[in-house]
Amino acid sequence: MSNNIHTPSLVNVDEHSATSATFVIEPLHSGYGMTLGNSLRRVLLSSIAGAAITSFKIEGATHEFTSVKGVKEDVVDIMLNLKNIRFKVYGSELQTLRIVKKGKGTVTAKDIQTNADVEVVNTDQVICTIDDPKASFVMDITVEIGRGYRTIEEGAANKPSDMIAIDAIYGPVQRCRYKVENTRVGQATDLDRLIITVDTDGSITPQDAFEEANAILINQYTALAGKTRIEVQDTSASNADEYTNDMIGDEGSALNTSVEDLNLSARTTNALVNNEIHTIRDLFALNDAELRDLKGFGSKALDEVKDKLAELEL
Repeated sequence: MSNNIHTPSLVNVDEHSATSATFVIEPLHSGYGMTLGNSLRRVLLSSIAGAAITSFKIEGATHEFTSVKGVKEDVVDIMLNLKNIRFKVYGSELQTLRIVKKGKGTVTAKDIQTNADVEVVNTDQVICTIDDPKASFVMDITVEIGRGYRTIEEGAANKPSDMIAIDAIYGPVQRCRYKVENTRVGQATDLDRLIITVDTDGSITPQDAFEEANAILINQYTALAGKTRIEVQDTSASNADEYTNDMIGDEGSALNTSVEDLNLSARTTNALVNNEIHTIRDLFALNDAELRDLKGFGSKALDEVKDKLAELEL
């Protein structure tokens, strides 16, 4: 058996909605499920780039501890509502946006006058309520790109003197959880499968957030690795070649068993044969993602094959 560290593959992405997805990664070297899962979770929650309001100005209000004529909420309540507005910003420049609303009614994020570089994600977020039919509400807001969390004190250093600073929550990932299960490759039964679920605020897809987190970790570790490189077990082309080459006796013979003798459903068997998969050895030459991409061979067929191989203890 090889002492090399396995290279994992992203074998499945289950998109529950536009803002939630589950990623399945395997096979991982023993113990690496927890190592990668914890690293990815921390980066996803703290370091993915996002946009947030960093300061604002309301006509008629000079500071946050005051009220606005004709508006039900005071400035502190308005500030709390502003924190919940999520944006997509196409570019890196600071954006200045305006809200102008006259007459009685509710002011929402939909009332923000955006430009070609800014899109409001949750347009139904309430900002304040005008309760005087003759009143008007005018607000200027600044939106910036950042990572993680920035306090009011940090933001106040760069804001214009007439603006009120607000602590900014940039991170677009709202929730991230993971679990580690056992998996196997050939005769190696001590490998890990990592299942990680990502929920975002809609300003970024879970897939993009997942890929950005991995890119951040790669950059960090590559900077520290220097010229050192470790040989890894490549599973992208074959999950079990190294193990099957070492098999002898009955187990080696079992690998030459025809797929037609496995008592699989006719549909699954035909799909394998039509794709030139004739023996168990041919099955082991492909990983889960490659099997799933075969013509006429889907997830249900893959599960059926896995169950049969587990039954045969292969």
